[in-house]
Amino acid sequence: MDRLYFGSDYQEGAHGDVLARLCETNLLHTVGYGTDEFCAAARDKIRAACACPGAAVHFLVGGTQTNVTVIDALLRPWEGVVAAQSGHISTHEAGAVEFHGHKVLALPPTDGKLDAAAVRACCENYWADESREHIVMPGMVYVSQPSESGTLYSLAELRALRAVCDAYDMRLYVDGARLAYALACPENDVTLPDLAQLCDAFYIGGTKCGLLFGEAVVFPDGALLPHFFTTVKQHGALLAKGRLLGVQFDALFTNDLYFRLGASAIAAADRLRDAFVRAGCPLASSSPTNQVFVVLDDATIARLAASVVFEVWSRCDDTHAVVRFVTGWATTPADVDALIALL
Repeated sequence: MDRLYFGSDYQEGAHGDVLARLCETNLLHTVGYGTDEFCAAARDKIRAACACPGAAVHFLVGGTQTNVTVIDALLRPWEGVVAAQSGHISTHEAGAVEFHGHKVLALPPTDGKLDAAAVRACCENYWADESREHIVMPGMVYVSQPSESGTLYSLAELRALRAVCDAYDMRLYVDGARLAYALACPENDVTLPDLAQLCDAFYIGGTKCGLLFGEAVVFPDGALLPHFFTTVKQHGALLAKGRLLGVQFDALFTNDLYFRLGASAIAAADRLRDAFVRAGCPLASSSPTNQVFVVLDDATIARLAASVVFEVWSRCDDTHAVVRFVTGWATTPADVDALIALL
């Protein structure tokens, strides 16, 4: 049989509607650097989805590039960014934030998430330290929705983090690489308009939800960074053929495609979770999103690996490991059926 791919949610190209729009517009002549009519239309649709007509929306190519550029733009030279030790900027971006001059102030996570009380304690310790001028100042809180563990921040948790940021004059930034899959979860109570109300910046991920590439950065206060375009350029992150990003996001936010793709991935993940439980394989986390973490013995891992692409996440003991299966916008019911049959 053909191999089944559950290793990540960006292993395929792009959704057919996105590819169709790219082909339809391929030979049109437009100005560059995201100043074209397609980017303008996509920005308007994203502003409407966020219920934030005054937002500034910028299109970048990838997640690490986006995180580095936004964090560097929002922080002053002497400030660092508070994140969970398991957060993406802490573990999977090769020190990119620190390479660009800002320390990641990593705190132990709770269920994969950054806890507001821990952030407050971090800030209190900084301001109580008489030698704080020798220490990196916490200037921003970074979280991803969902977390690296697939868990969700509730609206109450984000509001608590916002309160800490307000108390200590910090910015709140949400990495939304997998945001579509968070929004589609029945357990989720955070909307795009909520993010626009609570965050200084967040991004809507397209690379992992139906686009060839691309992330849409939203600054709810459109006047917050008037020179962000130049900052993007300085970071080598400005795409000359910017309309390629605008065309894709315009398609993604037409007829609720973004939300429909997220929902299909969650439906597939829910079926997998149920199948693993019924097969006697314990779930390793409370993730309700498109990342399914399950404990498997080594013999089962070896047997499945002959036909399925997945990731061994961590070891439990000498004979068991936590394994991650990821569904995505392109996961089909037939893919899920075939994996369940192998169980």
